[in-house]
Amino acid sequence: MVVLVTGGSRGIGRAVVERFAAEGATLVAHFRADRRAAQDTLAALPAGDHMAVQADVADSEQARALVQTVIDSLGRIDVLVNNAGIYEEHRILETSAEEWQRIWRRTIDTNLIGPANLIHAVVPHMVSAGGGRIVNISSRGAFRGEPNYPAYGASKAGLNSLGQSLARALGPHGIYVTTVAPGFVETDMAAPYLDGPAGEAIRAQSPLNRAATPDEVARLVVFLASPGTESATGAIVDINGASYLRT
Repeated sequence: MVVLVTGGSRGIGRAVVERFAAEGATLVAHFRADRRAAQDTLAALPAGDHMAVQADVADSEQARALVQTVIDSLGRIDVLVNNAGIYEEHRILETSAEEWQRIWRRTIDTNLIGPANLIHAVVPHMVSAGGGRIVNISSRGAFRGEPNYPAYGASKAGLNSLGQSLARALGPHGIYVTTVAPGFVETDMAAPYLDGPAGEAIRAQSPLNRAATPDEVARLVVFLASPGTESATGAIVDINGASYLRT
Protein backbone atom coordinates (compact mmCIF):
# COMPACT_ATOMS: atom_id res chain seq x y z
CA MET A 1 0.00 0.00 0.00
CA VAL A 2 1.32 3.44 -0.98
CA VAL A 3 0.24 6.39 1.17
CA LEU A 4 0.79 10.07 0.31
CA VAL A 5 0.64 12.40 3.34
CA THR A 6 0.80 16.15 2.84
CA GLY A 7 2.62 18.09 5.52
CA GLY A 8 4.18 14.78 6.43
CA SER A 9 7.33 16.12 8.07
CA ARG A 10 5.91 17.38 11.37
CA GLY A 11 3.06 17.21 13.84
CA ILE A 12 -0.01 15.22 12.88
CA GLY A 13 1.43 14.51 9.43
CA ARG A 14 4.58 12.93 10.83
CA ALA A 15 2.53 10.80 13.25
CA VAL A 16 0.35 9.62 10.35
CA VAL A 17 3.45 8.72 8.34
CA GLU A 18 4.89 6.77 11.26
CA ARG A 19 1.64 4.95 12.02
CA PHE A 20 1.07 3.85 8.40
CA ALA A 21 4.71 2.74 8.13
CA ALA A 22 4.28 0.65 11.28
CA GLU A 23 1.41 -1.07 9.47
CA GLY A 24 3.74 -1.96 6.58
CA ALA A 25 2.78 0.77 4.10
CA THR A 26 5.15 2.63 1.78
CA LEU A 27 5.05 6.33 2.65
CA VAL A 28 5.45 9.52 0.68
CA ALA A 29 5.99 12.45 3.04
CA HIS A 30 5.15 15.67 1.22
CA PHE A 31 6.73 18.91 2.41
CA ARG A 32 6.60 22.49 1.18
CA ALA A 33 9.80 23.98 2.56
CA ASP A 34 11.46 21.98 5.36
CA ARG A 35 13.38 19.26 3.51
CA ARG A 36 15.49 18.34 6.54
CA ALA A 37 12.42 17.66 8.69
CA ALA A 38 10.98 15.44 5.95
CA GLN A 39 14.25 13.53 5.64
CA ASP A 40 14.41 13.12 9.42
CA THR A 41 10.88 11.72 9.34
CA LEU A 42 11.83 9.12 6.74
CA ALA A 43 15.02 8.21 8.58
CA ALA A 44 12.93 7.16 11.58
CA LEU A 45 10.79 4.74 9.56
CA PRO A 46 11.29 1.01 9.03
CA ALA A 47 13.27 0.19 5.90
CA GLY A 48 11.32 0.58 2.67
CA ASP A 49 10.90 2.59 -0.51
CA HIS A 50 9.70 5.66 1.37
CA MET A 51 10.03 9.07 -0.29
CA ALA A 52 10.03 12.76 0.63
CA VAL A 53 8.74 15.02 -2.14
CA GLN A 54 8.58 18.82 -2.21
CA ALA A 55 5.66 20.77 -3.68
CA ASP A 56 3.46 23.78 -3.14
CA VAL A 57 0.16 21.95 -3.62
CA ALA A 58 -1.78 25.22 -3.83
CA ASP A 59 -0.21 25.39 -7.31
CA SER A 60 -2.17 22.95 -9.45
CA GLU A 61 0.81 22.13 -11.66
CA GLN A 62 3.00 21.32 -8.67
CA ALA A 63 0.21 19.19 -7.19
CA ARG A 64 -0.04 17.22 -10.44
CA ALA A 65 3.73 16.88 -10.63
CA LEU A 66 3.79 15.54 -7.06
CA VAL A 67 1.20 12.89 -7.85
CA GLN A 68 2.95 11.94 -11.10
CA THR A 69 6.31 11.63 -9.31
CA VAL A 70 4.78 9.16 -6.86
CA ILE A 71 3.06 7.17 -9.61
CA ASP A 72 6.24 7.03 -11.70
CA SER A 73 8.33 5.94 -8.71
CA LEU A 74 5.99 3.62 -6.81
CA GLY A 75 3.31 2.74 -9.37
CA ARG A 76 0.24 3.75 -7.38
CA ILE A 77 -1.31 5.85 -4.63
CA ASP A 78 -3.74 3.89 -2.48
CA VAL A 79 -4.33 6.49 0.23
CA LEU A 80 -4.15 10.29 0.14
CA VAL A 81 -4.08 12.12 3.48
CA ASN A 82 -4.62 15.88 3.11
CA ASN A 83 -3.02 17.14 6.28
CA ALA A 84 -1.00 20.26 5.34
CA GLY A 85 -2.48 23.44 6.75
CA ILE A 86 -1.74 26.85 8.22
CA TYR A 87 -3.23 28.85 11.11
CA GLU A 88 -2.64 32.61 11.14
CA GLU A 89 -4.26 35.11 13.49
CA HIS A 90 -6.20 37.98 11.84
CA ARG A 91 -8.68 39.69 14.16
CA ILE A 92 -11.11 41.63 12.00
CA LEU A 93 -10.90 44.88 14.00
CA GLU A 94 -7.10 44.78 14.26
CA THR A 95 -6.01 43.66 10.77
CA SER A 96 -5.32 45.98 7.84
CA ALA A 97 -7.18 45.45 4.59
CA GLU A 98 -3.98 44.36 2.87
CA GLU A 99 -3.06 41.84 5.58
CA TRP A 100 -6.64 40.58 5.71
CA GLN A 101 -6.55 39.79 1.99
CA ARG A 102 -3.11 38.21 2.19
CA ILE A 103 -4.01 35.86 5.05
CA TRP A 104 -7.34 34.86 3.54
CA ARG A 105 -5.75 34.00 0.19
CA ARG A 106 -2.85 32.11 1.74
CA THR A 107 -5.11 30.18 4.12
CA ILE A 108 -7.70 29.18 1.53
CA ASP A 109 -4.99 28.28 -0.97
CA THR A 110 -3.19 26.05 1.52
CA ASN A 111 -6.07 24.52 3.48
CA LEU A 112 -8.69 24.09 0.76
CA ILE A 113 -7.39 24.66 -2.78
CA GLY A 114 -4.34 22.46 -2.12
CA PRO A 115 -6.40 19.42 -1.09
CA ALA A 116 -8.79 20.01 -4.00
CA ASN A 117 -5.84 20.11 -6.41
CA LEU A 118 -4.38 16.88 -5.08
CA ILE A 119 -7.70 15.05 -5.08
CA HIS A 120 -8.32 16.06 -8.69
CA ALA A 121 -4.85 14.83 -9.64
CA VAL A 122 -4.96 11.53 -7.78
CA VAL A 123 -8.52 10.36 -8.43
CA PRO A 124 -7.99 9.20 -12.05
CA HIS A 125 -5.18 6.94 -10.85
CA MET A 126 -7.35 5.55 -8.06
CA VAL A 127 -10.19 4.90 -10.53
CA SER A 128 -7.78 3.04 -12.82
CA ALA A 129 -6.55 0.98 -9.85
CA GLY A 130 -10.09 0.06 -8.80
CA GLY A 131 -10.42 2.35 -5.79
CA GLY A 132 -8.67 4.17 -2.97
CA ARG A 133 -9.02 6.17 0.21
CA ILE A 134 -8.88 9.90 0.88
CA VAL A 135 -8.72 11.24 4.43
CA ASN A 136 -8.86 15.00 5.01
CA ILE A 137 -7.67 16.63 8.23
CA SER A 138 -10.13 19.35 9.25
CA SER A 139 -10.72 20.98 12.66
CA ARG A 140 -13.35 21.52 15.33
CA GLY A 141 -12.95 25.19 14.34
CA ALA A 142 -15.07 24.48 11.28
CA PHE A 143 -18.03 23.99 13.63
CA ARG A 144 -17.50 26.16 16.69
CA GLY A 145 -16.12 29.20 14.83
CA GLU A 146 -12.68 30.82 14.98
CA PRO A 147 -13.17 34.50 15.86
CA ASN A 148 -9.45 35.31 15.76
CA TYR A 149 -8.70 32.98 12.83
CA PRO A 150 -11.79 33.27 10.59
CA ALA A 151 -10.05 32.21 7.38
CA TYR A 152 -8.90 29.03 9.09
CA GLY A 153 -12.41 28.18 10.27
CA ALA A 154 -13.86 28.91 6.84
CA SER A 155 -11.20 26.87 5.04
CA LYS A 156 -11.85 23.85 7.24
CA ALA A 157 -15.62 24.18 6.80
CA GLY A 158 -14.98 24.18 3.06
CA LEU A 159 -12.80 21.09 3.41
CA ASN A 160 -15.60 19.32 5.26
CA SER A 161 -18.03 20.10 2.45
CA LEU A 162 -15.50 19.07 -0.20
CA GLY A 163 -15.06 15.70 1.46
CA GLN A 164 -18.78 15.06 1.71
CA SER A 165 -19.41 16.11 -1.89
CA LEU A 166 -16.65 13.86 -3.19
CA ALA A 167 -17.72 10.94 -1.02
CA ARG A 168 -20.97 10.97 -2.99
CA ALA A 169 -19.25 11.51 -6.34
CA LEU A 170 -16.55 8.88 -5.89
CA GLY A 171 -18.30 6.12 -3.96
CA PRO A 172 -19.45 4.39 -7.16
CA HIS A 173 -15.77 4.16 -8.17
CA GLY A 174 -14.67 2.46 -4.96
CA ILE A 175 -13.04 5.62 -3.57
CA TYR A 176 -13.97 6.42 0.02
CA VAL A 177 -13.58 9.92 1.46
CA THR A 178 -13.59 10.71 5.16
CA THR A 179 -12.63 13.68 7.32
CA VAL A 180 -11.02 13.87 10.75
CA ALA A 181 -11.71 16.98 12.85
CA PRO A 182 -9.27 17.40 15.76
CA GLY A 183 -9.33 19.99 18.50
CA PHE A 184 -6.02 21.05 20.01
CA VAL A 185 -3.26 18.52 19.40
CA GLU A 186 0.17 18.45 21.03
CA THR A 187 2.17 19.64 18.03
CA ASP A 188 4.77 22.34 17.48
CA MET A 189 2.10 24.47 15.77
CA ALA A 190 -0.07 24.31 18.90
CA ALA A 191 2.81 24.65 21.37
CA PRO A 192 2.64 28.47 21.67
CA TYR A 193 -0.98 28.12 22.83
CA LEU A 194 -0.67 24.99 24.97
CA ASP A 195 2.55 26.17 26.61
CA GLY A 196 1.42 29.78 26.96
CA PRO A 197 -0.70 31.59 29.55
CA ALA A 198 -3.91 30.11 28.12
CA GLY A 199 -2.63 26.52 28.14
CA GLU A 200 -4.37 25.47 31.34
CA ALA A 201 -7.71 26.87 30.16
CA ILE A 202 -7.33 25.20 26.77
CA ARG A 203 -6.74 21.81 28.37
CA ALA A 204 -9.67 22.36 30.69
CA GLN A 205 -11.99 22.62 27.69
CA SER A 206 -11.84 18.81 27.62
CA PRO A 207 -13.00 16.61 30.49
CA LEU A 208 -9.76 14.69 29.86
CA ASN A 209 -7.93 17.89 30.85
CA ARG A 210 -5.45 17.55 28.01
CA ALA A 211 -5.02 17.96 24.28
CA ALA A 212 -4.96 15.00 21.91
CA THR A 213 -1.66 13.42 20.96
CA PRO A 214 -0.61 13.27 17.31
CA ASP A 215 -0.62 9.47 17.51
CA GLU A 216 -4.26 9.41 18.62
CA VAL A 217 -5.19 11.34 15.48
CA ALA A 218 -2.93 9.14 13.36
CA ARG A 219 -4.56 5.95 14.63
CA LEU A 220 -7.97 7.31 13.62
CA VAL A 221 -6.69 8.23 10.16
CA VAL A 222 -5.26 4.73 9.64
CA PHE A 223 -8.51 3.17 10.80
CA LEU A 224 -10.59 5.20 8.34
CA ALA A 225 -8.22 4.25 5.52
CA SER A 226 -8.48 0.53 6.34
CA PRO A 227 -10.63 -2.11 4.65
CA GLY A 228 -13.94 -2.65 6.39
CA THR A 229 -14.75 1.03 6.96
CA GLU A 230 -16.32 1.72 3.57
CA SER A 231 -19.68 2.78 5.01
CA ALA A 232 -17.95 5.58 6.90
CA THR A 233 -17.45 7.42 3.61
CA GLY A 234 -18.67 10.99 3.89
CA ALA A 235 -18.24 11.01 7.67
CA ILE A 236 -16.61 13.82 9.63
CA VAL A 237 -15.17 12.27 12.78
CA ASP A 238 -14.45 14.47 15.80
CA ILE A 239 -11.37 13.83 17.91
CA ASN A 240 -11.32 16.67 20.41
CA GLY A 241 -11.66 15.02 23.82
CA ALA A 242 -15.30 16.16 24.11
CA SER A 243 -14.07 19.77 24.20
CA TYR A 244 -16.70 20.66 21.63
CA LEU A 245 -19.82 18.57 21.05
CA ARG A 246 -21.93 19.22 17.99
CA THR A 247 -25.48 18.06 17.45
